[in-house]
Amino acid sequence: MSFHLAVALDAPSFSADYWAGLARTADEARLDFVTFEDTFGPPADGPARPDAVLLAARIAPLTSHIGLVPVATTTHTEPFHLSTALATLDFVSGGRAGWQARVSGSPADAALLGRRPVPSVEDLFDEAADAVEVVRRLWDSWDDDAVIKDVATGRFIDRDRLHYIDFGGRFFAVKGPSIVPRPPQGQPVVAALAHNPLAYEFAARSADLVFVTPPDVAAVTSIIGDVRAAEAAVRRVGPPLKVFADLVVFLSRAASIQSDAAVFAGTPAELAELLSQWHSAGVDGFRLRPGELPRDLESITRELVPLLPFRPAPGPLRERLGLGPAVNRYSKEARVA
Repeated sequence: MSFHLAVALDAPSFSADYWAGLARTADEARLDFVTFEDTFGPPADGPARPDAVLLAARIAPLTSHIGLVPVATTTHTEPFHLSTALATLDFVSGGRAGWQARVSGSPADAALLGRRPVPSVEDLFDEAADAVEVVRRLWDSWDDDAVIKDVATGRFIDRDRLHYIDFGGRFFAVKGPSIVPRPPQGQPVVAALAHNPLAYEFAARSADLVFVTPPDVAAVTSIIGDVRAAEAAVRRVGPPLKVFADLVVFLSRAASIQSDAAVFAGTPAELAELLSQWHSAGVDGFRLRPGELPRDLESITRELVPLLPFRPAPGPLRERLGLGPAVNRYSKEARVA
C-alpha cells in the first residue's frame, strides 16, 4: 500500500541558491511536500533562520511538484496578514501551498512586541484556533468566479461575489473580505505538530494534517488513538486528520542526538522496512527530518525513495493528500445545503 512522504527543511542559511538546491532535490524525487521551519523570534537552539513563508514563495517558481508548507506563528501575527501571504503562496506555486500553524509561549517573543504578557497555554491554543478560523473564512471570502474582468462595464470584480466574514471572538474581530482572491486550492492545507492533549485538540479543531512524534512503532497505535479521541472531543466535522509521523533520519553516518521525534541511523533498506512497519500500524505518511543537510536529503531521495511503495500523484497539494475539494462556505451551494 502506498503512503505519503515529506521532508522537513531546517537550516540557518540565508542563501537563496542553497535553499533552491534543497527544494529541487525534493522536487525531482516527487515528494508530496516539504516543510520550512521557523520561529517568531530568534530560535533558542541556534542561529536565526529566514522567514519561512517568504522563503517558500521564493522557492515556488523554482519547483513544479512538491507542496510548500512553511511554519507561521499565530500568537503575534494578525490572521488577515497570514491569509493574504498564504493565499499568495498558493497562487505563485499553482496550488501547492500549505501552512503549519504554530503557537509561541516564549516571553522573549512577547517582549519583541511588548503588547501583552505571554498568554496561558490554553489561551495560546484557543487564540490559534480562532486565527486559523479567520484565515479560512478570509480564503472563502471571494467566490471562485469573483474576478470577472468585464471591459464593457469597467468592472474587475463582481462585488456581489465578495463576502464579509464578520468574525468576532475573544482575540480577533475581522470584517473582511480578503484583499487577495480565493486561493487556487480554495483552502491551502493546514498542518499542526502535536505533542500533548491541547495540541491534539487544536489540530482536530483546525487542521487537515497532524505531525506526531511516536518514539517507536509500539506507540503508533496509542498516538493515533489520541488523535481520534481529540477529534471526537471537539466534534470534528469533515474528513479525519491525516496523520504523519516525524522521524529524524541519519543515512550518512551514525548519530546520537536529542529530539522530540524518534531518531533513526542506519541504511536506506533498514529505514524502508521501519517505515513499512509504522505505516502498517496506521500512519498515513511520514515527514522525514534529514539529520545532515544536504547529504541525508540526497540519500532519502536517491536511495530510500526507490525502495518505498511511494507513488506520487500530480495536482494540487490537497488533491495529492486525498483531502478532497474545499467547498466555499459562502457559496450559494453551501448556503442551500
